[in-house]
Amino acid sequence: MNPKTINTTALAYIGDAVYEVYVREHVLMNSCRGTESVSFGAHVDALHKRAVSYVRADGQATALKTMMNSGFLSEEEMGIVKRARNHKSASKPKNADAMDYKYATAFEALIGYLYLEGVRERLEEIIFKAFEIAEGLQR
Repeated sequence: MNPKTINTTALAYIGDAVYEVYVREHVLMNSCRGTESVSFGAHVDALHKRAVSYVRADGQATALKTMMNSGFLSEEEMGIVKRARNHKSASKPKNADAMDYKYATAFEALIGYLYLEGVRERLEEIIFKAFEIAEGLQR
């Protein structure tokens, strides 16, 4: 399987799942700081609400655009993003602006691509940068 030739929708499919795991871990770790244990049953709804700000299409789109405009992404990464952003989609966004949806899908495709390429260090740099951008928006 060569990630360079995989359909960008398939890259976004796996990228969405990978990003979701990182988001959940990030939210959980932040909620556990300063405490010895967390009662999961009581806090799952709160954890989910915190996670939403990271996985919403507009948040992902803003993070990606910020990284694109600041030169944070390599030429190869920009190529994946542009290919995914320009891909015609059969699905339509339910709760998002059409352009934000395209950028969010491109972000997820980039995550999927890096994951399948096995470039974990760069994958995490991009994910943690997206978290930093999202947290800046929350203030």
